[in-house]
Amino acid sequence: MKIENSIFKIQLLKIVIGISIFFVCLLLPLEGIEKKGQLALGLTLMTVAFWALQVSHTGYIAGLYLVLLIILDVSDATTVLSTMTSSSTYLIIGAYLIAAAVKTSSLAQRIAYSFLLHFVKSYRTLIVAIFILTFVLSLFIPHAWPRAFLIMSVMSVVIKSADIEKKEAIVVGFAVFAASVPISLIFLTGASVTNPLALNYANYHLSWLGWLKVMGLPAILASVLTLILFLLIFTPKKPLHFNKAAIKESYDKLGDFSKHDKTLLIWLCIAILAWMLDFLHGIDIGWVTFLIAMLMSLPIFGSVIQAKHFKEVPISVLVFITAATAIGKVGAETGMNAYIAKTILPSFIPSNMYVLAIVVTTFTLVVHMFVGSVLSTMGVALPALLSYTTLVDVNPLVVVLWSYTVIASHFILPFHHMNVLVGEGEDNGLYSQKQTIKLGIPLIAVVYFITVVIETSWWKILKIL
Repeated sequence: MKIENSIFKIQLLKIVIGISIFFVCLLLPLEGIEKKGQLALGLTLMTVAFWALQVSHTGYIAGLYLVLLIILDVSDATTVLSTMTSSSTYLIIGAYLIAAAVKTSSLAQRIAYSFLLHFVKSYRTLIVAIFILTFVLSLFIPHAWPRAFLIMSVMSVVIKSADIEKKEAIVVGFAVFAASVPISLIFLTGASVTNPLALNYANYHLSWLGWLKVMGLPAILASVLTLILFLLIFTPKKPLHFNKAAIKESYDKLGDFSKHDKTLLIWLCIAILAWMLDFLHGIDIGWVTFLIAMLMSLPIFGSVIQAKHFKEVPISVLVFITAATAIGKVGAETGMNAYIAKTILPSFIPSNMYVLAIVVTTFTLVVHMFVGSVLSTMGVALPALLSYTTLVDVNPLVVVLWSYTVIASHFILPFHHMNVLVGEGEDNGLYSQKQTIKLGIPLIAVVYFITVVIETSWWKILKIL
């Protein structure tokens, strides 16, 4: 009973803190911001506080924010809920359905087992294999979490069959989820929730190949540097006794390549081809993905997506993304974004692009450390940075992708990145925040190198900067 009372008091305190922030924002005599902007600022900071303090599930907090924006007349429902009618929402739905179909098949496991049998000989090659597998599967599975859990299920067989001790098993598990962070940035569909959302913030269209051209090189280098850093920090001291017989047995248990798997593979190839050729057919990648998912459900096309797969589409994520986007849209409409940029960011705007990259990277890192999740940080940092850079001649896409690279490729604590958070714990990836901190702190240097040196130089070559 005492424990329950203590938990209740803590939760109540968190709610009071959030509400207090809201009223303080309303009561302070803030100059340079209209009444609606002040109301938007109060609601946004309260929502971010609720997210950071984990008052409730992020989806419910996001829903509360959306409703309050509408009923308090901060903005109209069309603006607040605009993401619900955008192609991004249907890209997410389609991607989750396709990922669910792959997860319930044996296709990804076949690829993973086959790769392990041919290339793994030591701990180092096992970690390298995890990164390469993550890259390969990011083509077929347009969502990071199913990819990571599929690879982890295969690694569980490796850990058990090779009698890997707990300390080394933790390293293997952490490698699976750490690899998913930078590699998800290589392809537009590698992170089907956040990659297209970043483009929405920039109000910029990139084809699937266009994204690969702009982000491919920086993301690949970020992945390679993360891998090297991982191998330097987590070096197992014992040799790996890789039991190929046990892996072969697990592979054989999958049986023959079924008609269902063959049909699924054909559909995945069609999807990848459709994504790659979007510059030819001109159809938005969101509608293409959703169309393919719907066609995959039809009996005449193999019924590889079934009714049960709809359960895999999280409504909470859709509501959360709508709220994260609304922060930027409502902030721009009410003047909140401009006020935040003027108040927090430096009064000067560097004309040197390398210096500007440092400012954007530093600001984003600080916001990310306090706010936490990728989506919430995007909702706060990106609109403010876009407002801050309006007076300098720089492509909004560049500003957004600098900031987004920081947010999406870095973490220190698990809650800084959902790809890492979902794998934390004994029942998942085995690791704890001890491992994430150990990798995350030196990873800051990699982030600065990628954004300031690689991206800035690469985008100058591409003439988008």
